[in-house]
Amino acid sequence: MRRPVVISNLLAILAVCAVLYFHLVPAVFAGLAVYVLTLKLARHLPRNMNRFAHRVALGVVVVCVISCLTSVGALIWSYVSSSQAIAALLTTVVDTLESLRKTLPAQIAEALPATIEDLHQHLVSLLGVHAQKISIVGLEGIKYLAHIILGMVVGGMAAVHHFNEHEKVPPFISAMRTRLGNLAIAFDKVVFAQVKISGLNAALTAVYLLVALPLFGIHLPMASILVLLTFAVGMLPVVGNLVSNSVIVVISLGISLGVGVASLLFLVLIHKAEYFMNARIVGHEVQATAWELLSAMLLLEAVFGIAGLVAAPVVYAWLKAEVKAQGMI
Repeated sequence: MRRPVVISNLLAILAVCAVLYFHLVPAVFAGLAVYVLTLKLARHLPRNMNRFAHRVALGVVVVCVISCLTSVGALIWSYVSSSQAIAALLTTVVDTLESLRKTLPAQIAEALPATIEDLHQHLVSLLGVHAQKISIVGLEGIKYLAHIILGMVVGGMAAVHHFNEHEKVPPFISAMRTRLGNLAIAFDKVVFAQVKISGLNAALTAVYLLVALPLFGIHLPMASILVLLTFAVGMLPVVGNLVSNSVIVVISLGISLGVGVASLLFLVLIHKAEYFMNARIVGHEVQATAWELLSAMLLLEAVFGIAGLVAAPVVYAWLKAEVKAQGMI
């Protein structure tokens, strides 16, 4: 009985490496999101339904989950593309940097980007050489969109199949189901906890940009877009906060030095609070300390780039759960 468990674990580790190497993290995360949400909603279905009615109800739940996730993604994309928010935000940042170049020492001014193209190159360098692989443009965008849709469909099919329990299944199939279940639990704990943390971070940023600063007669340009940016990039551990905080501080410096310093202090406080919340919430959920998660993120980022950085908390939580299940720790 132990051989199927060992083989299933080896295949699962190989599958994780293949997903990271071939840049399939968006598709897998989309599939896991549908899988987890479907299982959560399916718990509320009536227990006295016959088998056929239960399958039909599950199918309806899967369609609703996929439709909701797709609609949210489409709304966000249409808002960003129609309002040209990102282009306007980058223009605002470049204009602010241009005004700062006139007041800063020559050595510092030369290091600042002077055009949007220069700023893009700085962001690429910040995110790493693999940042281009997550851009949604042209044929690459179509490919990633197709991967995400297929991932959601596979996740929905796996959720429906989850309820097709058989009295007797081969040991290997049972072991593979256990691996999938443990991965789904890790994804549920880490990703949805990160959504809560990112939402709280965005809410605090909104209070500062939309309430606190206007009370003192200070109105930061693109404030609402900055709040959305904070939530969106907050899903990327460590790097996301660095990007959003840098943009907010730069635009604040365009108002005055005092506003820039105030924004920096406020964002540092939020970042420190989020660090402890992340360590407490995510670390408590997966029973891992902050240094463990950060070490996993650094290692997978070094090997697989930005995809490894994003997937590291989920992968580490899953691996630790598997090791604990085997009684090794």
